[in-house]
Amino acid sequence: MEAIITVVGFLGAGKTTLLKHLMISYIDKGWNPFIILNDYENANLDAQQFIEQIGPKQIRALSGSCICCSGINELRDFVNRVPKRTNGITLIEANGTSDACSLMSFLGVGLNNRFLPPIQVSVVDVKNWQKRGEHNELEANQIQVSSLIVLTHIENIPLDRLTFVVKELHKLNPLAEIINIDEIDVSLIPKLSPSKNNAQKFEHLKAHWSSCSSDLPNLPNSNCIYDICNTLPKSIIRVKGCTQIGNEEEYTYFERTPNGEVFIRPFNGVPITGSKLLTIGPGSEPKLLEKAIKISLLQQNQVHEK
Repeated sequence: MEAIITVVGFLGAGKTTLLKHLMISYIDKGWNPFIILNDYENANLDAQQFIEQIGPKQIRALSGSCICCSGINELRDFVNRVPKRTNGITLIEANGTSDACSLMSFLGVGLNNRFLPPIQVSVVDVKNWQKRGEHNELEANQIQVSSLIVLTHIENIPLDRLTFVVKELHKLNPLAEIINIDEIDVSLIPKLSPSKNNAQKFEHLKAHWSSCSSDLPNLPNSNCIYDICNTLPKSIIRVKGCTQIGNEEEYTYFERTPNGEVFIRPFNGVPITGSKLLTIGPGSEPKLLEKAIKISLLQQNQVHEK
């Protein structure tokens, strides 16, 4: 029977990093992974970053809905249509606002009998755990029915902070194993049992934030990326984008995490939806994105003139 591993966690916690680690590790061990990615706005941007290691027919992007509620039927259909393979394993990345408890309740109902009951793995950003303000309840919800909790962003974290976070995680989910990402033995994850922990009820509609996208022109330099990210208000939880910089033929991907950090890296190939700027969070609307882009270009023009 084929295992299903669902990766959950708050926006920017490191779900995609963990998913890539799992995918590469399984491939190295002779498994045949199939990947499903979910995002409110455009899951295809993330999906393309996996194609170097896995064929396009082994990955599916599910955009525009939340897989723990409105998108659960589509997700279940995706899983049931996953082709049979020798040593198959299905990896699912939920969007960062998913009600992880509801997802596990709904996903296991109606799956083909060739699949094992889904296992949930939660990613926790130790540096920012429960520093989400009004979104702390959502972050706490996302670890309560996980069989495994993976700690990320632990570099240069004081021991007392790490100890505190682990204790808090144990209070919310005393049955889960808690490890660092470099301690994962991927051969053991499919053998985990679904969690039997009792979860606290969560009003998921609180996490149904707005999202939107806008076309993004070629940018004269990478400073424009920082200008765009700094212009967009903090109420917007996640910012992602992909475009070309200057005269470069390759595309560049960037993101702003919930704590305001900006990361820039090469993008694999050409985005199938064209160059885009995407946002998730209260206040997301195309006019706001277009204004941020215009401001960044204007600022860079003024710097160039000086």
